[in-house]
Amino acid sequence: QVQLVQSGGGSAQAGGSLRLSCSLPGFTSNRCAMDVYRTGADGGEWVSSLRADGSTKYSTSVLGRFALSKDEAKDTVYLQMNNLTPRDTGMYSCKPKGRGYCYTYNSSGQGTQVTVPS
Repeated sequence: QVQLVQSGGGSAQAGGSLRLSCSLPGFTSNRCAMDVYRTGADGGEWVSSLRADGSTKYSTSVLGRFALSKDEAKDTVYLQMNNLTPRDTGMYSCKPKGRGYCYTYNSSGQGTQVTVPS
């Protein structure tokens, strides 16, 4: 199994920015897609998805503020989070999907924590 490495996050003031990274060896060559979820005190939600062709979708709560992209050479997906609000606080996790290979990974943890104080 390969290692899914999630990094970034941290704490930012409301209106600030953070960037999350999700790296999975073989992500590009196996045409994997990626879902990003947030788990928080409110239960959590789906945040964004990136397809193998690079197209993206966003929840209404982050549309216009967050941007999901990928660096194919680095097999890494980035979630740029701008204009953060306290509601964005939570544990963000990346979930690769697609072909069978895209599911055969060990995660480096439950995700990365983002905290936006109210």
